[in-house]
Amino acid sequence: MIEFISFIFKSVVIKAGVWLWPEICPFCGRASNQGICKNCRKELETLRIKDPRCMQCGKPVRRSEQEYCYDCMHAAHLYDRGLSLWLHRRPVNHSIYQFKYHNQRRFGEIYAEEIIRAYSRIIKKWNPDLILPVPLHEKRRKERGYNQAALVSRKLGSVLGIPVDEKSLVRRIYTAPQKELGRRERRENLSLAFALRKEFSPVSVVLLVDDIYTTGSTIDAIAGLLKKKGVEKVYFLTISIGQGY
Repeated sequence: MIEFISFIFKSVVIKAGVWLWPEICPFCGRASNQGICKNCRKELETLRIKDPRCMQCGKPVRRSEQEYCYDCMHAAHLYDRGLSLWLHRRPVNHSIYQFKYHNQRRFGEIYAEEIIRAYSRIIKKWNPDLILPVPLHEKRRKERGYNQAALVSRKLGSVLGIPVDEKSLVRRIYTAPQKELGRRERRENLSLAFALRKEFSPVSVVLLVDDIYTTGSTIDAIAGLLKKKGVEKVYFLTISIGQGY
């Protein structure tokens, strides 16, 4: 009950903050002309993904000699590697919720700037030819008014000089919310969900961008599709990553 009241309070603060001060911290809703305020930046450091991390999905692991997390040791992923900024805990999860469902589009630029600050060298090493944002089904996109992954992708592409393709990858099936499903159900739910338009021209390396990585089912479904079309390497970047199963 206390957590619910806190959640409602933060939602009200953020909405009021946007009305009173266009520049607000995406994590606490207080006025901030620096994007993320100092207090939240300190808190976020405790959630930032650091080494040692899984060599596949980038999730933190306990020991440096441990190459893969529990999830990746028990799953054959189709993507090559991925990284995320933060663990999907408060206040990150609340911020992303506001970004996705309460029209906080400006948060996307801030997330992208943080991704660039943390991973620009690795992205250059991956050397992607193209950025593909994970798409929403057209019905969901119209309901929301925008695709949150596309907003982050645009900023990344603009700063890093990488082309962004928002049209070639489509979500053709309106699937049930992934958060309500287990790993096996997620894979089944997504097995036929995505498609590539005929106009898509395969490149060597694709970088997928999404908001949250949980089990990797979404990224795997798209990676498998891309590799069937001739793409050699598929990497991903997300704002946050869940704790897995």
